[in-house]
Amino acid sequence: MASGVQVDDQVKDIINDMKVVKSDADATERIRLVVLEIKEGYIKVENIYREKDLSGEEDIFKFFLSLLDKQKCRYLLYDCHFETKESSRKEELVFVMWAPETAPIKSKMQYASSKDSIKKVLTGIKHELQMNDLSDYGTRDQFAEKICRNVIKVEGHAVGK
Repeated sequence: MASGVQVDDQVKDIINDMKVVKSDADATERIRLVVLEIKEGYIKVENIYREKDLSGEEDIFKFFLSLLDKQKCRYLLYDCHFETKESSRKEELVFVMWAPETAPIKSKMQYASSKDSIKKVLTGIKHELQMNDLSDYGTRDQFAEKICRNVIKVEGHAVGK
């Protein structure tokens, strides 16, 4: 079921920037989190958090969780950094549809029916999560299990502790 909502061009540009991180780019300018909202018939950027914006955060995963408002549906793009037993550090994009049970029904329906519009521009993104409550993937362990096998750390913090 399509909603007729379109993806704003700025969102498309940001997704491309997040997918292609240039080695010579300023690391502090790297986009780590993007919050998207549906507004005026478009999926638009609500907030962008760059590496420099998060430099004072002790735990970026907890900061990510703090963005999940229990009254509002949102889409989020999260450049998640994690480590597995087999390899060193990995950096992969995670697309999250946040549709909390406490959000208005009309909003939940609009975000659910507009998800296909954003997914069309999310080619190459490995991980997609739908969260309706923090009990879905709101712990580091649950989140790690969903994105990859044998994850030992998410955002520099150990899983399972």
